[in-house]
Amino acid sequence: MTASMEKTPSAPTLGAGWQVLPWRVWAQVLVVLLAFGWLFHEWLWTQARFSAAEVEDWGHSFIVPLISVYLLWQKRAALLTTAARTFWPGVLPLVLGVVCYAYFTVGVRNHMLQGFALLLTLAGVALLTLGPGMFRHLFLPLAYLIFAVKVAPQIMTKVTFPLQLLASKGAGFVLQMLSGALGYFVDVRGNTLEIVYKNQTIPMNVAEACSGMRMLIAFMALAGAVAIFSCTHWWQRIALLMLAAPVALLMNIIRVAALGLASLWDPALASGSAHMMIGTLLLVPGMFLFLGVVWVLNRMVVDTERRPS
Repeated sequence: MTASMEKTPSAPTLGAGWQVLPWRVWAQVLVVLLAFGWLFHEWLWTQARFSAAEVEDWGHSFIVPLISVYLLWQKRAALLTTAARTFWPGVLPLVLGVVCYAYFTVGVRNHMLQGFALLLTLAGVALLTLGPGMFRHLFLPLAYLIFAVKVAPQIMTKVTFPLQLLASKGAGFVLQMLSGALGYFVDVRGNTLEIVYKNQTIPMNVAEACSGMRMLIAFMALAGAVAIFSCTHWWQRIALLMLAAPVALLMNIIRVAALGLASLWDPALASGSAHMMIGTLLLVPGMFLFLGVVWVLNRMVVDTERRPS
């Protein structure tokens, strides 16, 4: 008497995935990508020009799509084992996205809302052609693309000035704490700092570039990436995103204070592009701070799960 042995199917590899998908599927994907690029080519080109011209502020827009692609790569096993099917309700977000894009292009022109309409259209295409099962795995990579959209100047103007005041007051407090040891005097007037050192007055204007709005967006993108890669629960991801604003404000205060201390050595450092370089360098400790928060959040979950019932 012999028992029949059945082989347990293993998780598909990337190479097997290419063989499983027929050439018709790849042809459909190519057609959709070409149609999508043709429809939104103007916005994509404009966003690329913004990011290239203002690389210090919006250079992260080039990195965001790469992170989304890496998220898709991580989910390749789940995507290859999920059956794709046509889901006709996906036509609603698809049509709505196209109509909104046309309105914000021909009617009330707004680059940021055009970008949101593009993402809505992309989500509609994915839902329509692949179905809810695959869309569940595509949601986070698609949602993360929102960080690549340039914020409208109207919002930048309203948020920038309060951030300027917070940055100047916070940096002024830090500099005043160190003034006794270094022998200088600092005066805070609105968004302007004046440092008196060795009978020399060094003015520092916390302008829009130093307000922290750009740093806030960059830190939100960084927090989103860390949350997606390191957190397994939605409440952890939301908590990490909520910390992005205070962390960005703290790092911006440190940036302005560091510029003030550097100006004691060379007053020319109080202006120019030094603030951009320091802001970029501060992304590194900001990332480690986020990782530390993730470690604490994960420890909280482990302790709860290990609690005896």
